Amino acid sequence: MKRKAVRGQIEPKKKHRTDADGLSLILSRILSTLSTPFLFLLHSGFDAMTDSLSTFDYGIILAYISVVLAIGFYFRKKSATSTEYFLAGRNVGWIAIGASLFATNISSEHFLGLAGTGSKSGLAVGQFEWLAILILLLLGWMFTPFYIRSGVFTMPEFLERRYNSTARTYLSLVSIVAYVLTKISIALYAGGILLHEVVGWDMYTSAIAIVLATGLYTVMGGLAAVIYTDLVQMFILIIGSVALTLLGLDRAGGWDAVVASTPVDFWSMFKPMSDPDFPWTGIIFGAPILGLWYWCTDQYIVQRVLSARNLDQARTGTIFAGFLKILPVFILVLPGIIAYSLTGGEVTGDRSYAWMVTNLLPTGLKGIVVAGLLAALMSSLSAMFNSTSTLLTIDIFKRFRPNADEVSVVRFGRFATVGMVVLGLAWIPFIGLLSDERMYVYLQSVQAYVSPPIAACFLFGILWKRGNGTGAVASLMTGLVLGAFRFVVELQHKITPFSNDALAWIASINFLHYAVFLFIVCSAVLIGVSLATAPPSPDRLRNVSLAGVDHNEPLPAHKNKLNAVLSIGLVLILLGLWWTFR
Repeated sequence: MKRKAVRGQIEPKKKHRTDADGLSLILSRILSTLSTPFLFLLHSGFDAMTDSLSTFDYGIILAYISVVLAIGFYFRKKSATSTEYFLAGRNVGWIAIGASLFATNISSEHFLGLAGTGSKSGLAVGQFEWLAILILLLLGWMFTPFYIRSGVFTMPEFLERRYNSTARTYLSLVSIVAYVLTKISIALYAGGILLHEVVGWDMYTSAIAIVLATGLYTVMGGLAAVIYTDLVQMFILIIGSVALTLLGLDRAGGWDAVVASTPVDFWSMFKPMSDPDFPWTGIIFGAPILGLWYWCTDQYIVQRVLSARNLDQARTGTIFAGFLKILPVFILVLPGIIAYSLTGGEVTGDRSYAWMVTNLLPTGLKGIVVAGLLAALMSSLSAMFNSTSTLLTIDIFKRFRPNADEVSVVRFGRFATVGMVVLGLAWIPFIGLLSDERMYVYLQSVQAYVSPPIAACFLFGILWKRGNGTGAVASLMTGLVLGAFRFVVELQHKITPFSNDALAWIASINFLHYAVFLFIVCSAVLIGVSLATAPPSPDRLRNVSLAGVDHNEPLPAHKNKLNAVLSIGLVLILLGLWWTFR
């Protein structure tokens, strides 16, 4: 018998572990305490539920869009040089950097995919979010000093300084193609579905409007506009998501009621090795490889720390982003589980988040949540447009026109951004092809075939002086072939299952396990070829050495100590969460 979606009438199927001890009990009490005054205001001020947006809702959305466009217009006149347009003048503080890292990362596919996967398999998908905390610390403490002190604009430029121009060209082309084929299309598809399900807007019309609005402020203001709109968007998406989670918990009868009415394995972050999506072996060994590529080497993300006014601001920004990354498990994955609880498992997959918004939110608050959805989509789209524009301008245009003046470089950057907007619009008719029920898993699996060779080249490039350009290129090419092979085999196996056992086995390996295999092979190729060929020149090592020229003033000792204390505290919080949901 299905349980009724009414508070007080949920009948648990069977006795489950409630995690009523330790940190779980604390979390339950905190959520209850926070939600009481919040829910009182909601019930007293917004009693009327509606499936459509009210005038007040539309007013909130219009106000949000107006603020975003105003920020873009404000920074239009502050983006006259390439440093100002592509790196915000290298003068951004830690709060804006951390907020931008978070908002850039959280896109519409997170709302759709995290909640959808959570409704099917529980909290385990949140491992990608919590593992990102450790990788962000790695970005701040190990990678960022190399990047800032080398003075580069792009990640491919860093690879050229460390290895050779071939490595730079490879990463530039792979990044641009990946942004167009995966990031933009996935974001538009997820955003279109959410807006259609939540407010009934036509998927394609709303996608066109979002692309044009996002492109407008990105073209006008460059990275500064992107970062400071992200700061606004971070608050909006967090407020909207927290509100939905608290309302959902209230409707379901509280934390303990949700735990009792869902499968016990939903609350374990560590799945068996045989789990098809999130085996613990893949999470421990494979997910960090994806994270290393995404957070520490992808232009889409790293461009934010490159804009910092100094190393201290960049590092503190990554720590701040690490604290923010605790939230998605509770404000994006948990709503999917709540939807499962409220409907007895009838609502799962990509419909989960939209169902929560449509059925739980009152008039007025719905506008804030829809603004949050728009914020998530627009922040990620603007980052894609700006990052791709930077790659096209710095890694391609300037290499063919090395003597181009600043006006020409910025003008080309703006044209490149317009070009990305046009490509985004061109992709809209095809976004319906991405109809995977668990989109977030799909996105992670595609990244698993791209990231290992790139992660290997950056990691060994920083930690191992003997690695050379020949080894790096051989590693990248090996990864390209093996990654493409797995991708093609997997697609073909889904269409027509292989009768050949070997091919069927290759197509069925968990994508995280395959990422581990790919990283090991690419690392072995890089090491082997580097040792078999001449070592890199001392000049090339000095290009990226910590002993090289420092473009920033030395950091006061107390700032390093404070960042160290914050980092240790963040790790301890993460370990506590893992212990609770082990």
